[in-house]
Amino acid sequence: MPDASEVAPAAPVDVPVDVPVDMDRLAAWMDERGLGSGPLTHIELLAGGTQNVLVRFTRDGRSYVLRHPPIHKRDNSDETMRREARVLAALAGSEVPHPGLIAAEPGLDVLGSAFYLMEPIEGVNVTVEMPEPLASSAELQRSMGLSMPAAIAALGTVDPVAAGLADLGRSEGWLERQVPRWRKQLDSYAQFEGYGGPDIPGVDQVAAWLEAHRPTEMRIGIIHGDFHFANVLIDPVAGVVSAVVDWELATIGHPLLDLGHLLATWPGASAVNVTPVGSSYLPSTDEVIARYGELTGWDLADLPWFRVLACYRLGIILEGSNARADAGLAPREIGDRLHEHTVGLFEQALRLVGD
Repeated sequence: MPDASEVAPAAPVDVPVDVPVDMDRLAAWMDERGLGSGPLTHIELLAGGTQNVLVRFTRDGRSYVLRHPPIHKRDNSDETMRREARVLAALAGSEVPHPGLIAAEPGLDVLGSAFYLMEPIEGVNVTVEMPEPLASSAELQRSMGLSMPAAIAALGTVDPVAAGLADLGRSEGWLERQVPRWRKQLDSYAQFEGYGGPDIPGVDQVAAWLEAHRPTEMRIGIIHGDFHFANVLIDPVAGVVSAVVDWELATIGHPLLDLGHLLATWPGASAVNVTPVGSSYLPSTDEVIARYGELTGWDLADLPWFRVLACYRLGIILEGSNARADAGLAPREIGDRLHEHTVGLFEQALRLVGD
């Protein structure tokens, strides 16, 4: 006669009240997939609320991290979970630092949303905290900075066809689509009542420059789409990227856009606040570019275009919060802060255009 543990999973214990996930149902789902047995313990909410929910827990001596959509899902939240899980699965065995995917659930029957389990990463978000020995080591901070272009160089050189991600995005006409695609995004903010239009320096000038200087050759690769210090975890002892996280904007495109995005948000480059806490010894942007070129072996003559595109794209994305704030759909202070970031990005683009 089987014992009770073979008939039904043991209930989780000591679930914190702030964990917005049915951990009993998760345990039952894990049972069906042979992912340990017994209760879920050491349950800790890492992130939640308006952002994606992250819950770390232990079962049968193994640690897991659950990634789940926010409590109030956006229209594309479930598809985002499926997309992220697919990318992480495809990167298994590559040199790209990423959380290992354990298992994914694309359906909604278990927790009401698509979700996945991944391996925990030992690392810190250095835009939030900078622990020792990283905090006081010039050598480790420099290593950390140079590991950033190394991470996207590894991603950019992954063959999307071999990885099974060729259909993750549309590569045909990618270069030609960029300016009209993001201009359309900016124009769409007119739908928000009270938004007076984009008070952004040089928005038309930057767009015209991008159209006039578009590269003639397309390199097809996997791009993260939102690569900066706030979207990586750093090993504070080794001073290197432990994992690139937040893959929700991953797609097919030109890999130099990720480098452009990193440079657009590099500490001191713009008003975007993704600066490591207390960092004083980061390499220069020229050194970052040189490291990326060394690792990829690519001709970087077209990099200025991608740097300007990154400023244009990110600035327009951030302006959406300003428009929503004008309509009363987002806090005014957030709208003001992100509009300031948008202005800083476009000022950076104008400097690049003028060089």
